[in-house]
Amino acid sequence: MTNSLGSNRLFNKLHPLSLLAQLKAKKITGCLSVNTGIYFWSIYLEEGKLVYATYSDQVFERLESHLHKLNPEIPTFNDQTYEQMELILGGTNNGQLIPNADYHAICWLVQHGYITSTQAGTLIEEIVVEVFESFLSLKAGNYNLNANHGLNSLDHFCSLDLQLIIAKCQKNLIDKQKVQSKKISPNTIINQFKPSKLVEEKKTQLDNTEENTHYDISGLQKTSYTIACIDDSQAVLNSLQYFLDESIFSVLTINDPVKALLQIIRSKPDVILLDVEMPNLDGYELCSLLRKHSGFQNTPIIMVTSRKGFVDKAKAKIVRSSGYLTKPFTRTELLKMISKHID
Repeated sequence: MTNSLGSNRLFNKLHPLSLLAQLKAKKITGCLSVNTGIYFWSIYLEEGKLVYATYSDQVFERLESHLHKLNPEIPTFNDQTYEQMELILGGTNNGQLIPNADYHAICWLVQHGYITSTQAGTLIEEIVVEVFESFLSLKAGNYNLNANHGLNSLDHFCSLDLQLIIAKCQKNLIDKQKVQSKKISPNTIINQFKPSKLVEEKKTQLDNTEENTHYDISGLQKTSYTIACIDDSQAVLNSLQYFLDESIFSVLTINDPVKALLQIIRSKPDVILLDVEMPNLDGYELCSLLRKHSGFQNTPIIMVTSRKGFVDKAKAKIVRSSGYLTKPFTRTELLKMISKHID
């Protein structure tokens, strides 16, 4: 489709608000795709109204998070349900997501009675607002407008006014900035600070509790186990290293997921702690790559994440992870998880 907005044109400066205003004014029908080279956004419209919006970072984590907020009473998903969802999560191309997979998942949830059409509309609106929060912050990128937006054959659950969505999004951003100025993000480990006298005292207290005696690591030889910790946050890596006794564990910290594969192959760790939410190469993708290597088909790989919904469990099952460690966690929980997987 040729349009007055342009096609695959590189902007040194991208103005999302101006672009959206043009789409609304011209009553555009189609999909606006924006690509920054690392992430991409897809905004689906019908006659200037918003049908759906998504972007490539944490697609299903975002869906599951808003689904839980919408209806925490949704029943537990069993193995059969996971297998059905895998058809949506994995597609048919070597585990790659099918186009519009998250929207397909919403349709699937409605079709199987987990949510109603009205709830689907509410769910979509909340997802769209979060997506727009990241989209409105863009300063540069490529964009393309395609008349075939890929949702024509699927059920539609809402028709949202762009102006109202933008206003709600901007209010949320202001509120979040106020909150972040007062407290630490809930998605970070509580102990993301350098060891202090207070931390040393709390660590001593943990060592003396009965909870730490539920498993015995006293018989392990000095530095006999190598633990690879992969996380893009140096603060998280520092906390993990501090929690692991250096007289028992040799800790390898890696903050670049792209380089992690080679470093792990060289070090051959006994246990791998792998953050799920990382840029460029997320934990699920890295876990899948490691499992394809003959030397790591049975190595314990523990996914470290702040999310624990049915989507995460299904994806973990696909890539054959060994376990989950949920943020924020204590030193006791970390040691208990590691000891569980040490031979």
